Amino acid sequence: MGLRDDITADLAEAFDTDLADAVTTFTAEHPGPAAYDPATGTMTPTITAYNGRGVLGSYRSDQIDGTLILATDQELTALQAEVTLAPAVGDTIAGMKVVRVEQDPARVTWTIQLRA
Repeated sequence: MGLRDDITADLAEAFDTDLADAVTTFTAEHPGPAAYDPATGTMTPTITAYNGRGVLGSYRSDQIDGTLILATDQELTALQAEVTLAPAVGDTIAGMKVVRVEQDPARVTWTIQLRA
């Protein structure tokens, strides 16, 4: 077992025990390319659903700049091993738009900025 596997296992255990009260299960939607429907002559967007678990929180006041990070933005820290599709800017998670996605250097968690 490598270091990344150890960290992932430890975080998953913490999500199940110590952090269980703060952990949120989420569903998300990833917009795909639109498909043309010749019967109606319209483009129908394709949506791929995915899910995962994470801890949702607010940004610290010193991080809020009113431009890149708004006071109403939320930060979701999700276990990468439990997210069924890599999140991307433009996705919708829990009714909020994904505006930024970062991955930690060990590739264990996603840090996702959400905007209502």
